[in-house]
Amino acid sequence: MIDNWGHEALTLHFDHSPDAPPRLLGLNTATAGPAALPLVEVGVTGHGRSGTSGKRHVDSLVSRRLRYESHEAGKSHETGENLLTVRMRDPVTDLRVTAHYRLTPGLPVVTAWAELTAGAREVRIEQVTSFVLAGVAGALGAAGRWEKDVLLWSGDNPWSGEYRWKGVPLGDAGLVDVGMTRFGQTGSKNRATLTSSGAWPSSEKLPMGWLEGPAGVLAWQIEHNGSWHAEVADRFDELYLLLSGPGQREHEWSVLLAPGDTFTTVAATVAVAEDRDRALAALTGHRRAHRRPHPDTVEIPVVFNDFMNCLMGNPTTDKLLPLVRAAATAGAEYFCVDAGWFDDERGPDGVGGVPGWWDAVGAWRPAASRFPGGLAEVTDAVKAAGMIPGLWLEPESVGVRSPIARMLPDEAFFRRDGVRITEWGRHQLDLTHPAALAHLDEAVDRLVEEYGIGYLKFDHNIDIGVGAEAAPHGPGHGLLAHNRAYLAWLESVMERHPGLVVEGCAAGGMRVDHATLARVPVQSLTDQQDERLIAAVAAAAPVAVPPEQGAVWAYPQPGMTDAEIGFSMVSALLGRVHLSGRIDLLDDRQLGLVSCALDVYKTYRRDLARAVPSWPLGLPGWRDDWLALALTTDESTLMAIWRRGGPGERLIPVPEGQAEGVQCLYASVPVRLDPTPEGLRVGFPDPVSAVIVRIPRSSVPLS
Repeated sequence: MIDNWGHEALTLHFDHSPDAPPRLLGLNTATAGPAALPLVEVGVTGHGRSGTSGKRHVDSLVSRRLRYESHEAGKSHETGENLLTVRMRDPVTDLRVTAHYRLTPGLPVVTAWAELTAGAREVRIEQVTSFVLAGVAGALGAAGRWEKDVLLWSGDNPWSGEYRWKGVPLGDAGLVDVGMTRFGQTGSKNRATLTSSGAWPSSEKLPMGWLEGPAGVLAWQIEHNGSWHAEVADRFDELYLLLSGPGQREHEWSVLLAPGDTFTTVAATVAVAEDRDRALAALTGHRRAHRRPHPDTVEIPVVFNDFMNCLMGNPTTDKLLPLVRAAATAGAEYFCVDAGWFDDERGPDGVGGVPGWWDAVGAWRPAASRFPGGLAEVTDAVKAAGMIPGLWLEPESVGVRSPIARMLPDEAFFRRDGVRITEWGRHQLDLTHPAALAHLDEAVDRLVEEYGIGYLKFDHNIDIGVGAEAAPHGPGHGLLAHNRAYLAWLESVMERHPGLVVEGCAAGGMRVDHATLARVPVQSLTDQQDERLIAAVAAAAPVAVPPEQGAVWAYPQPGMTDAEIGFSMVSALLGRVHLSGRIDLLDDRQLGLVSCALDVYKTYRRDLARAVPSWPLGLPGWRDDWLALALTTDESTLMAIWRRGGPGERLIPVPEGQAEGVQCLYASVPVRLDPTPEGLRVGFPDPVSAVIVRIPRSSVPLS
């Protein structure tokens, strides 16, 4: 076993002996000491913990018994990345445990996962970590002071209010130093946890976060499109970070391994840096390095989608054709017909609520009453206008009134105790079943070939719960198997149709995870309909989603002022522009403001895929009057600045002397940009205003 392994940006330090399990001592510095934990923590039915009890997922007896057998260190033949494999074995259960580590080239980032293989005995696995690291307090410069000096940062992610970042001291998160280590105890037995259960991995909380201390930041993400768990806790006067996929306690997951059976965990990634923005930049670089290549993330075309604050799921030929003409005039390059195209039922026209077609989805055939001349009349008009047509699908859902619900066997759907699960008028397909896959493949292939569809928005508007029947495994394993089958299906779709652009969506931002982002070139960020509130979403989202993938709605309306139209457009101009709204009703001057914004966007959009985000005014608060997002390349910084109220001017920090070179790229109303020695003073006459500026050959200071 090697003591140190890494590359120029990150080194992992290990401890090993014949009488103890291999342990990870630290990243770049070995700080764990006696608090070090085994490389993998495994919970096995009938074996429990050793030396302690509680809800924490460490100190398992099986993990303490693991002993080193062999290791391999080398490089991937496909990517050239540094790889380390450490093989261990528990002599009592004969369980073989393999820890895998992969370094992202040039970045202080490591990805980890584990592989379990049953030996001579059958074992039921109840919990297994993807990554675990002790010595975190020392690494962050907070040894002995972690209760106050270490902040736990997480992202609240309510529907339509996504990416709400907050940091609290560990003491305020419920983790305090109870003073019992000096009496021979391990620690408080408490933990600070972040957990998600179900089909929406980013509902309530995003599957990422970071720990911030006086000397640095440890950022992390769990790369899974289903249930996950993270915990931070004290142990022997130190802190550990534990990351995993589903487990028995939190997610009703378990897997029964017969002799020779193997289970592989989800992956987790951590980044270390001296401050927050550098750690987040490292994660952004990692996401880009481990993303399926697609020309769309380079070209970054403008998409018009007819849903948001526009047709709202009630499209018809008569309504769409004027929008096609307006979208082409504005400068859109794709035109996506969103929900409702497939059913004769009508919902409320142009407003929210549950449409009549909600519980009838699944067949994915155009409704004749909506398109008397056929859907091709619309898609042909889109092509004639110089755009590429797209459609909305919700592939995993089948409405209870859909003929597909009767056509497919029960086994093709999520079931528990033999009963097909129903949620909000829908069933969920189980993509481990061949009939479910065949149904979706037929629908996608037919739409692409018959209508020349070049863009598909895959939505998912129900959270089906902990899982499905998966005996002899726990129901959480049924969900995990479906999650993995869905990702494999996504890849198969794009392999059959390499030019197709696929947008990931789940009720807006409820499925924002790297497992999905690594496969789709576009990710919907939110369903937020208020142009003032979506600015906070747009400004904060690049923490979790690279800007070239994050789709932001811009929905100008005829009743808006020029300032409000510009404000709505700016929110999308440092991400993926998803234009919507009743642009067919805009007058020539108003449509000109939209077209101008898109013309400017097209001059720099290729830079987004190599830009690093930062936040000159700090991470955005939901109600902040002023917001700022900066995207920096080697040549310049693009910055969006929003005013949503409050004082009419604000000083934006800019490196000394660089403000003199500021250029206003887009604003729909006059804006004052005054360079000062302290930065850039921005003034707006309107209480709701925004601007895009460029600062050549500079970067915003990391805050």
